Amino acid sequence: MNASHWIAGEWTGTPTLDSIDPATGEAIGQFADGGADEADAAIAAARHVFDRTTWAQDARLRQDVLLGWAAALDHERETLATLLTRENGKAIAQSRGEIAGAISEVRYYAGLARHIAGHALEPEPGTISTMLREAAGVAAIIVPWNAPAVLLVRSLAPALAAGCTAVVKPASQTSLLTAGMLRCFEHTALPKGAVNLVNEQGHAASQRLADSHGVDAVSFTGSTATGKKIMAAAADSMKKLSLELGGKSCCVVFEDADIATIAPRLARAATIISGQQCTAARRVLVHASRAAQLREHLAGALTKLKVGPGIDPATDIGALIDASTRDAVKRTIERACDMADRVLLRGAGSGHAFLSPTLVEHGDPKAFFCRDEIFGPFVTLEVFEGEQEALEKANDTVFGLSASVWTHDGARAWRTARALRNGTVWINDHNRLFAEAETGGYRQSGLGRLHGYDALADFTEIKHICMPAGVAEGVAPLR
Repeated sequence: MNASHWIAGEWTGTPTLDSIDPATGEAIGQFADGGADEADAAIAAARHVFDRTTWAQDARLRQDVLLGWAAALDHERETLATLLTRENGKAIAQSRGEIAGAISEVRYYAGLARHIAGHALEPEPGTISTMLREAAGVAAIIVPWNAPAVLLVRSLAPALAAGCTAVVKPASQTSLLTAGMLRCFEHTALPKGAVNLVNEQGHAASQRLADSHGVDAVSFTGSTATGKKIMAAAADSMKKLSLELGGKSCCVVFEDADIATIAPRLARAATIISGQQCTAARRVLVHASRAAQLREHLAGALTKLKVGPGIDPATDIGALIDASTRDAVKRTIERACDMADRVLLRGAGSGHAFLSPTLVEHGDPKAFFCRDEIFGPFVTLEVFEGEQEALEKANDTVFGLSASVWTHDGARAWRTARALRNGTVWINDHNRLFAEAETGGYRQSGLGRLHGYDALADFTEIKHICMPAGVAEGVAPLR
């Protein structure tokens, strides 16, 4: 399969760059390399549909398009899941779950498309104020490689439901998967140019989408450093920003937790997508009375996870996204191991881009490997004596994306969850994400919320229309 650009309803551009299977290093297809010119053409196409057609006002059409897209994706679900694993490297079970979740989310926003409600009030006699939630305009959606199916859908589906048109810019590593998903729109009544695709290996197209005055909103998922660059580029046009950025998710394990039961769950939460997920469990804080037990069980659970090609159904941890990324992550982990108080499990690289898990224990939460997001199968273990210390350590971070609390004490679970400065806190679970439940971060983990009803806010503006209608004849004012 190859991926061209999709602009104004036409597939254009010659695929020349290889997309590589990270499990083998072999090319599985090619994609076209675009830049600022392609971005400009895509913006113009999206702008035309938004400004010159009734797309933004036709909620019934938008719902039909989204339902048709979901049906077409469903028809291709196994093909897409296999392509996702071959292009991204993740375990096939995770790919199947991701495609299923993406389809479910498209249907969720199809349901919302016909109920983007405003409200009306009479602030003073005879004056009618109506608040309408209108589509923001052209949305640029910059998709990462780690979960390219669901992270495409959780921005594009609410954008379309709200009445926006869109330009999608995928990560180069997963361009084939994104093109395959957008090709499913050909089975719907989507107007030509309402959704466009620009591939690129570099950053020129992304830069143009961020700084163009023809783009009204940017939705980006990725690193905090890149998110800050997008904010700077978008400043001149003052466009809306939806940014889900980095995280350093903390799991707080209290003394009443069942260590033997939760250790395998923590291990899987830490190594989902080979640890390349922003909500992955990266820091485990455990009460001192249970530290010895968790050391043993967590190291054992991580060791039991099978590293191998994602296409093998028995694989738990697939390849990292590419060999250069694996090597860079491995060097960072080796540096952390040299500095840590204790290395409980030391991972190793193998094959083209594989890396087995590492678990270290450290007492200083300000160490770089306890604070920085290391995008791979790397976990830190830290010990606390009491609830207040646990909260202080967990909140001692620039991030605030997600966390989890592990205890059978319901009151403590709730007050701890409320005290943690994170956009999502799970209780006795981790990495449970739903189309219906908003996600997003505090502090340097981002702006806005995706999933759920509030995702529509990232792609809409509220318009106040005020009309002095007056009062009926014979009705006297009281003052």
